[in-house]
Amino acid sequence: MRYEITKDLETGNPMIDNEHRELFKAVNQLLDACSKGQGRASMDSATQFLLRYVNTHFSNEERLQRNAKYPGLEAHRSFHESYKKTLKGIISTISSKDPSMADLGTLNKHVALLISHIRTEDKKLSAFLKQA
Repeated sequence: MRYEITKDLETGNPMIDNEHRELFKAVNQLLDACSKGQGRASMDSATQFLLRYVNTHFSNEERLQRNAKYPGLEAHRSFHESYKKTLKGIISTISSKDPSMADLGTLNKHVALLISHIRTEDKKLSAFLKQA
């Protein structure tokens, strides 16, 4: 399964949408590496990039929220922290062995959670930023 930003996932905020595209690109690269049985180095570089980029993206979103005095900042930050912690665990599992279909399924479920967050919370944030 390939991930892409479709119209229903666009927030209208260029920075957020561009970063979401990069996140999906990183997830796609990781899934491709896993499914092709490519070397550990390929998977490790993809997983490390994904972890770094998630941290960067979430920090950028939170900075936008702080600057705009977004009322949903604390809930948004709480989601981000929980998401990062779980993602780190999933990637740790994938990196420690040859990933199984179950491991990839777990990653896909976690990406689905992010997609749901984009559709609801990130769109609310973007609407607020447009009014601010």
